[in-house]
Amino acid sequence: MTPHEQKLIPAAAAFRKALLAWFARHQRPLPWRTEVSAYRTVVSELMCQQTQIATALPYFERWVARWPDFQSLARAQEADVLAAWAGLGYYTRARNLLALAQQVAGRPEPRTAAAWKDFKGVGPYTAAAIASIAFHEPVAVVDGNVVRVLARIGGVKEKFKDSTTAAKSFTSLANALVDPKRPGDHNQAMMELGATVCRKAAPDCAHCPVARWCAVGGRAEAAQLPRFVAKVRKTAVVTRALVHHRGKLLVRRNPRTARRLAGMAELPELATLRSVVASKPALVRRRTIGSVTYEETLREVVATTALVRTWSQDTELEWVAVTDLDAVALTGPHLRWVREWLSPSDRPARGKRP
Repeated sequence: MTPHEQKLIPAAAAFRKALLAWFARHQRPLPWRTEVSAYRTVVSELMCQQTQIATALPYFERWVARWPDFQSLARAQEADVLAAWAGLGYYTRARNLLALAQQVAGRPEPRTAAAWKDFKGVGPYTAAAIASIAFHEPVAVVDGNVVRVLARIGGVKEKFKDSTTAAKSFTSLANALVDPKRPGDHNQAMMELGATVCRKAAPDCAHCPVARWCAVGGRAEAAQLPRFVAKVRKTAVVTRALVHHRGKLLVRRNPRTARRLAGMAELPELATLRSVVASKPALVRRRTIGSVTYEETLREVVATTALVRTWSQDTELEWVAVTDLDAVALTGPHLRWVREWLSPSDRPARGKRP
């Protein structure tokens, strides 16, 4: 710990009091806060891993309306779960959530972070969130927001290899500060503080409830902390086919054994479609996943009778009605791009099977 961090620990009680008083006045009325349960906490935490809360909110509402508890989710079909998750990305989370429900349903719910970490896809952060919020275990949550708050409070200028390394570095301090009587509220307050006040860019130090303990509050260097080793950026170029035929879209279904997006549907790569000799550019889109930027060119391919016959021999290809895209677990970016491509056209929404 830095000398500043060491000075903070004796003031932990005052720090908690100020933080919780601020949280009581300014917390957002998120649906998993207004109605607390282990199940709703698990769903919200897995959904919000690497996904912004604003994006996850409508998914959460639809999810708990359809599957309100572990028992109902445990009975769900994987295809339905993946389709409901489509657009959130990182689909392994959906599979892990389904598997977790199948293990928990009908049994006493685990009550400690140590027990929750036994489930696939539940790491230290998620386990601590579940145990502290749902079962009041005094264990600290250390996510990116909490790392940012603690790095700035302590004036920590060390460069971290990645977010996992940073979280481990701050876990001891976070546990020393956590409120033993209200650990769930404390953890949510720390995360809320990082998300809404101690922001990554333009931190609002003037309205920070714990500014008196911050080593860099109100100074320009606050926005520079925490510091991370620069990642080597990579670029991948992919060309995909947009094939629309008689009200249906051609997609490729990844095998369940695939290393990425197992069981999910994607727009097929143009090079994998046999016998295509002509296409025209439709869209060019870029997206970043981790340290890789993907430049995806989408080319429109005319589906002749001969091509449809050829593609029917590929068991991974399938035709999906454009009116049913929400139900086929098409990856989120591809779903958005297809809708963008179709929206200005006068292509029929329905038609005969190819």
